[in-house]
Amino acid sequence: MTALVIAVDGPAAAGKGTLARRLAAHFGLPYLDTGLLYRAVGRRVLDGEGDPRDAGVAEAAALGLRGEDVQRPDLRGAAADEAASQVAAHGGVRRALVAFQRGFAAGGGAVLDGRDIGTVIFPDARVKLYVTASAEARARRRWLEVSARDPAVTLAAVAAEMAARDARDAGRDAAPMKPAADAVVLDTTALDAEAAFGAAVAVVVGKLAGG
Repeated sequence: MTALVIAVDGPAAAGKGTLARRLAAHFGLPYLDTGLLYRAVGRRVLDGEGDPRDAGVAEAAALGLRGEDVQRPDLRGAAADEAASQVAAHGGVRRALVAFQRGFAAGGGAVLDGRDIGTVIFPDARVKLYVTASAEARARRRWLEVSARDPAVTLAAVAAEMAARDARDAGRDAAPMKPAADAVVLDTTALDAEAAFGAAVAVVVGKLAGG
């Protein structure tokens, strides 16, 4: 039997990261937040005072990515969010990081969350989840998270930034964000963390049983 790979895709603030981590712990699998790879690339570009929209600069940063880059403490926040989305739009960056992601799950399987895990990185994954929520719910979740660090941030500003990122992620030529044809879509708009986790576990168990 092939190793169990659980692909968890979806837009920002839908809850996919929390869900993926819990699934990994529940099923005894390693977990990779693939968004950290793109955030690390974006940070490397910003460190060099480059433009994340410059394909050549971004691709060079991706090729030079080191393991310690994904351990940086500054990979969260608005600047990292924006830079990650911009570098992820470059096909060369995505190609440079494919091998890393596939190698992570080689042998024993893994849970990976991102935006193209089920469509590009592991199109043959045994389980594919696409975790989403309404734009309003996602914006409010992200605002609550960000405003705890910066009370001056408004909900409207966060919603506008997320809408722009959604459009960029879904409209890019390289691996656009979308559900895989065989993914199970899990809408968390009206679900708390426990309900979302229970629904996801049920999906995985059903897939493993041949459902």
